[in-house]
Amino acid sequence: MALIRGSARYLLTEAQAGRLHEVLSEQARHQWEHQVGVGEVRSWMRSLPPLLVELVDSGLEDVEVLIEHKLPHSPKRVDVILCGAHPRTGEVSYVLVELKQWSKAELLAADVVSIAAYSNPVLHPVAQVRGYCQYLVDSTPALADLPHAVHGIAYLHNATSTEIPSLMQYRPDRFGRMFTEDFKSEMVEHLRSLLNVDAGRDPARESADQFLRFTHGPSKPLLKLAAKEIQDREQFVLLDEQRVAYQLVERAVATARAQRTQTVVVVVGGPGSGKSVIALSLLGELSRQGRKVHHATGSSAFTNTMRKVAGSRNSRVKTMFKYFNNYVGAEPRELDVLICDEAHRVRENSVNRWTGKEKRALARRQIEELIDVAWVPVFLLDENQIVRPGEMGSLDEITAAAHAAECKVEVVHLDGQFRCGGSDAFDEWVRRLLGLDPLPPISWNRLTAGTDDDFRVTTAENPTAMEAWLLNEREQHGGTARLAAGYCWRWSDPVETPDGKHLVDDVEIGDWKRPWNAKPDKRVPDAPESYYWASDDRGFGQVGCIYTAQGFEYDWSGVIFGPDFVRRGDRWVARREHSHDPAVKKAEDAHFGALIRNTYKVLLTRGMEGTCVYSTDPETQAFLEKMVG
Repeated sequence: MALIRGSARYLLTEAQAGRLHEVLSEQARHQWEHQVGVGEVRSWMRSLPPLLVELVDSGLEDVEVLIEHKLPHSPKRVDVILCGAHPRTGEVSYVLVELKQWSKAELLAADVVSIAAYSNPVLHPVAQVRGYCQYLVDSTPALADLPHAVHGIAYLHNATSTEIPSLMQYRPDRFGRMFTEDFKSEMVEHLRSLLNVDAGRDPARESADQFLRFTHGPSKPLLKLAAKEIQDREQFVLLDEQRVAYQLVERAVATARAQRTQTVVVVVGGPGSGKSVIALSLLGELSRQGRKVHHATGSSAFTNTMRKVAGSRNSRVKTMFKYFNNYVGAEPRELDVLICDEAHRVRENSVNRWTGKEKRALARRQIEELIDVAWVPVFLLDENQIVRPGEMGSLDEITAAAHAAECKVEVVHLDGQFRCGGSDAFDEWVRRLLGLDPLPPISWNRLTAGTDDDFRVTTAENPTAMEAWLLNEREQHGGTARLAAGYCWRWSDPVETPDGKHLVDDVEIGDWKRPWNAKPDKRVPDAPESYYWASDDRGFGQVGCIYTAQGFEYDWSGVIFGPDFVRRGDRWVARREHSHDPAVKKAEDAHFGALIRNTYKVLLTRGMEGTCVYSTDPETQAFLEKMVG
């Protein structure tokens, strides 16, 4: 979807009349439902006319131009896409253009550029447009079958090559070439070699129509790459119900198109039962088969970590990892399979403050969008991990929506525990401890007496002792260690000091003080981004919250029960006044307690080898000590 579409001649007329930026602003308000910033309007006014002038003056006035085109299943937008026919082959031809107002810039390292007007470094414009081209081809099967249809250029219309010499040191290819003001004649010749200038034909409009009608999903080259990246890198062993779930999906995929049958597969399992192993196994195998498949979650931390793990050797594979809200307005059955991991985080709808008006009008219930986009939607969930208001990914909700869509439904319940040292006893202990099991709480030592269960459970008398335990276990036995807590303290932005940017020690218990993990998009030197708190060694020394711990695991786990969840007599009491979670605090009374209880259930089940617990509340601490001893 582009903000504006028209011939280069028409758009130049609008620009010279001072109307183009106004129409763009109006369309942006209509589609994006927010006021466009002054900087973006200025960019349109200054960058679009120079390109349009060159197109018209060079005889390319009939080229169809798409301005601010949103990439499929992505929030990213391409400044300009030029649509036409290739002058030699007659096939469709598209040129993605990134426009830059820069007059001076300096290459810092690899593809990173420093601009005086920007506080943070940015990507080299060739690397930027190259990435957009590759993404477009990878997510548009029709373009993957036309290997010479897509090209990319960056046009720095205010700069000369002598003013940005370090940026000129790049290797040009089909997806990435850069032109400056003193090389605009070369740019024109390049465009004329890619786009038809025959005045007797009008291929541009038809080319643009075809472009806007393309269906989207991973292309065959990307699927082959994903299969190699995932399957060659990780050898997953699926056991028992894991294998059943895997084979049910394979069977549903094999019969879906032949029988025109849509099947929803729901895999239900607790922490560490192997849901994500199934997800990655399916992604690798279905990619190998050439099926159109995406992996999606509702968690930024989880999706970014999956992208890092599964796409570490090739960034293109990362594009197959999506979010649940990426499918607003998607075509029905656009994919063969959509793997919805952490599906308990499915929300009521996909609308947020960045959703444009047109998308907002297309939005339905999120569960309906996820079901409709694939022949075989797969949902992997744990109902006891719903920790925020609005999350409604339950077995009942999913099966009801599937039946309403007249889909066949397959449900697999995963037994067994692969997290927490494979300890079914610890899983039972946690459920009974928190009142999620009809049986009453029982002490760990009593529950495991006479068994060979070697999972470690202990308490600490204070946070200092807990940290010392974690460090000792890590030193003695190896592995990773993390400390997490209930969301009972404010979470400040980083602060600037004379010696740099630092996290704030928000979590204070007596004279013990530690910072929360870094906030999303708030980078701090010597601290991992929030997405990687659980996997980066620098995460120790920061307190993890539910949103960075959920979905991950580490060997040695420390859990601080805050004053939001305390033991009074024979029951737990959830106290809204002690919660600092802005979303959870808004929950209705009937749901608030369940969300807090699920939060601690998630935090307690992150450890693979052992868990240490501590409560800031004396009565609760006494109860925990009794339940361990």
